[in-house]
Amino acid sequence: MRKLFYLFNFLLAITGSACSAGRIGQKSPSDTANYPAQPPGRDTLIARLLARYPTYFDSVLLNNGQYKVSIIYTQIDRSASNEPKFTHHYYNIDRASYHYPASTVKLPIAALALQKLNELRIPGLDRNATFISEADFEKQTPVYNEPTSEDGRPTVAQYIKKILLVSDNDAYNRLYEFLGQEYINKTLHSMGWDSVQVLHRLSLPMNEEQNRRTNPVTFLDKNGKVLYRQEGARSNLLYHQRNTSLGRGFMANNELIEKPFDFSAKNRLGLTDLHSMLQSLLFPQGMNKKRRFNLTPADHAFLQEHMSMMPSESASPYYDTSYTDGYVKFLMYGGDGRIDNPSIRIFNKPGDAYGFLTDAAYIVDFEKGVEFMLTATIYCNTDGVFNDDAYDYDTIGFPFLKNLGQAFYEYETKRPRRYKPDLSRFKFDYEK
Repeated sequence: MRKLFYLFNFLLAITGSACSAGRIGQKSPSDTANYPAQPPGRDTLIARLLARYPTYFDSVLLNNGQYKVSIIYTQIDRSASNEPKFTHHYYNIDRASYHYPASTVKLPIAALALQKLNELRIPGLDRNATFISEADFEKQTPVYNEPTSEDGRPTVAQYIKKILLVSDNDAYNRLYEFLGQEYINKTLHSMGWDSVQVLHRLSLPMNEEQNRRTNPVTFLDKNGKVLYRQEGARSNLLYHQRNTSLGRGFMANNELIEKPFDFSAKNRLGLTDLHSMLQSLLFPQGMNKKRRFNLTPADHAFLQEHMSMMPSESASPYYDTSYTDGYVKFLMYGGDGRIDNPSIRIFNKPGDAYGFLTDAAYIVDFEKGVEFMLTATIYCNTDGVFNDDAYDYDTIGFPFLKNLGQAFYEYETKRPRRYKPDLSRFKFDYEK
């Protein structure tokens, strides 16, 4: 009934209303946007820390040509007035090296969706407006109803919740269609994140032309009145052509093709840029102005709340027990299990695909006064074959990231701080 109701109201609205168009480096807080392209190797803090745990890390790090581990660790020290100072440490950062970002691209997309709504400046158009997706090109699909929402309406807010709580691919695709390739890439490049190439939807077999095309979308108020309509469009984005091939082969139609797999038209998001984006969403005032998203305090709080929320704490959307507390917490929890310590919260966005595991996280312990940022990626594909469902996530990748997060957490609990941080603004009421 809900689906028919919203479809009926939508059809009435579009026919009866006019459409609206509408390796180590240290930086002070004011410099945090300017990560070095190739940080010098003088500071060995990360390497020295990991060397304390040979059982957990040597098997990977002594073969890092295979596993391609890269790490960024940010220490946060507070002043007497609670202002944060950031000190960044890098391990094996090479901007020329490619890792597939997988679902980590969803983090900037969620932020940009809220930003675009703000930029449109249309009364009533916000993250809770009804968001209808239509179809006017091959392989596109419409959406008139969202069964996980309380009232059946699809909204930007509901899609962002699904992205941050369980990394939902369809939710990302719908925001990608609202934003479009050109807006996504040009905006992020203008903010200084020049490694970004967001070129396609996720988990949909579309070619380049199909991914350049975005669906018509319409936003309605709760009475079914059109607030904003955006016609289907084709992106004319000219992006830097890459020659990125990895591995020794890939599976296609149940056959092994013995040549490297081409990632040249796949999404790209460098680790330093991902780390910087997360910092911008958590500490916007500590960033260079051009790297601050155009978001309201309420937008920031909404994103932070759902980055740190566990699936079991969400009523809408509701998730059953197959989505454990650690489901999207790769660092410290390895993507599974219970989080028993209620004073620990992880604000993060992970991604896994094609053998790549990545997580960007801000980790806090409210009781101990611990806070730090940690972003890491590891390549788990020892046979060098893609699309064979034989990636080494469970045996290598997830244990490595779990131990990595725990090692830095242990280090941070013992690291002296002149002032204990006031972390109250990162506390949310998840029982609402």
